[in-house]
Amino acid sequence: PTKFSENGRTTKMIPISEVKKMMSPSKSGLEIVNVPYKNGNMTSYVNGTTLVKRNPLPPVLKDSSKKTELPPIEGVNALRVDEGFSWASENYNSVQRSIDVWIFVLSLRVRVLLNDAKWTYVRGFTEDKRVERRKRTASWLKESMLQLGPTFIKLGQQLSTRSDVIPQEFVEELAKLQDRVPAFSSAKARTYIEKELGAPIHLLFKEFEDLPIAAASLGQVHRAILHNGEKVVVKVQRPGLKKLFDIDLKNLRLIAEYFQKNEILGGPTRDWVGIYEECAKVLYQEIDYVNEGKNADRFRRDFRNVKWVRVPMVYWDYTSMKVLTLEYVPGVKINQLDMIDKRGYCRSTISSRTFEAYLIQILKTGFFHADPHPGNLAIDEDEALIYYDFGMMGEIKSFTREKLLELFFAVYEKDAKKVIRGLVELGALQPTGDMTSVRRSVQFFLDNLLNQKPDQQQTLSAIGEDLFAIATDQSFSFPSTFAFVLKAFTILEG
Repeated sequence: PTKFSENGRTTKMIPISEVKKMMSPSKSGLEIVNVPYKNGNMTSYVNGTTLVKRNPLPPVLKDSSKKTELPPIEGVNALRVDEGFSWASENYNSVQRSIDVWIFVLSLRVRVLLNDAKWTYVRGFTEDKRVERRKRTASWLKESMLQLGPTFIKLGQQLSTRSDVIPQEFVEELAKLQDRVPAFSSAKARTYIEKELGAPIHLLFKEFEDLPIAAASLGQVHRAILHNGEKVVVKVQRPGLKKLFDIDLKNLRLIAEYFQKNEILGGPTRDWVGIYEECAKVLYQEIDYVNEGKNADRFRRDFRNVKWVRVPMVYWDYTSMKVLTLEYVPGVKINQLDMIDKRGYCRSTISSRTFEAYLIQILKTGFFHADPHPGNLAIDEDEALIYYDFGMMGEIKSFTREKLLELFFAVYEKDAKKVIRGLVELGALQPTGDMTSVRRSVQFFLDNLLNQKPDQQQTLSAIGEDLFAIATDQSFSFPSTFAFVLKAFTILEG
């Protein structure tokens, strides 16, 4: 399939006939491993960028008798397979799918109503009973979203960061969706890769590992080795996602509008339509692996002079809209504390570097990783941070970065007037005639946040909840970028 290189020029995959010619063993038992384009030019890599040389050099030869193997990974077991789920089929029935979605919505509506109906509680209503029922509803919601598949799993993951919209019990349950996503079969993965890249697996890779090392809502990751010995990871998109999204998002738009008009579900005080639009945009961006590859390249350039941050290179000749091939950069997950201690890494160094990296992203480059959960952050043998998965990125314009800095200094100075002015300039606060109540809320927040003893400091997640609690009663309207920033920092804190 036609795709674009980093410099914007059109490139094409190599025809299978040419690949077969190149892969045929020579009399000396050596194999050609450099791959020419159709026009005869050779491909080489410099810092992850594909360069086309005008005067091709003789092909590099590699001894095929030298065996290259992928190192074993601790704790990798067979993942749950998606075969039992209706959404795992590429032949969706749009009518049946819409019926399933609306049954889910109406069931949720009934459960929310019963949760607040005091007459439904046996032996009288108490707040403890209400909380317990809300927890059961949250657990049901998580399982229902898992049954409905990728669109709703992703929606649940997004909602788990919006404590301004849903109760804390739901936030905690939906956060578990990060680790509960089933994989699809290796046969599907192989077929999909061959279809996307236009060549059989054994011609594309010297070795391909059937067992995925990770599975997410939109795809899964397999390890492989190229014919020149390079170790890579191949990210494969779930089959049929675009069609599934098209069906689901039409229904979700109607659901968002229904929620927006319903006072029991928040009504005008909750921006359900805005959340829908934010999720729809993110979903379509995340299934474009060419866009993710460009994000990875940009992110690597931003940190090219920071030795303690590593970003995998993109192999563009093995990448398409639905298959992304990256440099294999193994590491210890940032939450595997036993392994971190066993290897003698310094926890305080890791944590300070993690936050410093995010301050660089938000206040200097303006391009930040919006989903730094433990599966996307690791530590290499040199204690450098490794970033994975660049499908969900946030961008902060230079004007916003300047205003954020001014806002941070105003918070540090505990100046409520300056804070309010900064929030208005950022579009996070709608100016009204009398701002007295808003100023009192901001001043109360500043006094309680900054006047604590070291052992009483609030967590970032608690601070975020306080901010959104204030927003509920005042004329605040946090832009979606702020939600992404807050989400990133609260995950990092954990």
